[in-house]
Amino acid sequence: MKKIWIITKRELRSFFDSLMAYIMIVLFLGFSGFFTWISGSDIFLVNQASLQTFFGIAYWTLFFFIPAITMGLLADERKSGTLELLVTKPVSSWQIIIGKFLAAFLLICISLALTFPYYITVANIGKIDHGAVWMGYLGLLFMSASYISIGLFASSITSNQIVSFLIALFIGIFFHLIFGIASSGSAGWFAGILNYLSISTHFESMARGVIDSKDLFYFLSIIFFGLIGTELSLSKRNLSN
Repeated sequence: MKKIWIITKRELRSFFDSLMAYIMIVLFLGFSGFFTWISGSDIFLVNQASLQTFFGIAYWTLFFFIPAITMGLLADERKSGTLELLVTKPVSSWQIIIGKFLAAFLLICISLALTFPYYITVANIGKIDHGAVWMGYLGLLFMSASYISIGLFASSITSNQIVSFLIALFIGIFFHLIFGIASSGSAGWFAGILNYLSISTHFESMARGVIDSKDLFYFLSIIFFGLIGTELSLSKRNLSN
């Protein structure tokens, strides 16, 4: 665990040293703040004490930001040759993967924590469903963790950060949008499968304040397969070398 935490701190520090963290946080707060409080579909227009508008904006904003965060986690190390140096040290592939995963996840946690003033403000404006708010934040965290695992996998199979970004977006768009659209145009058991594969189905359920074991299983499955795919990619590269 100590080695994982060392890698996590190293990666998290690199986010802030390269200004990536500051840029991501400022843009995230800017987009979410504008559409939550100022745009034509803001909280005041909805006229109810709810953070559903914020969750809807964060749902899309994080979808684009997370591939940008993860695109260099392994691709840049492959390009510079430091990945080969890292795996020769007394750390396992899993420790490297989990350390980098946690660093990206902590950056998302920091970004979401900075939006708590939204929650406090809305709670002071009117009666708010606190359970729905906390479940909404939990849904964003599970969604983010899922896309981080996909981004790590994309970063592990290429040494080009832009290619990694595009691969992560391409894979993610199926879960984020295509499965949902396809399920609405299908029928029967096939429509049910596509609907289950859509990340919006599970996120929206949690954002309404409902927590179900099938939603947790869905997110944990994506995280698991994303990390397993990353580990297999690194192991294959190590064997080839």
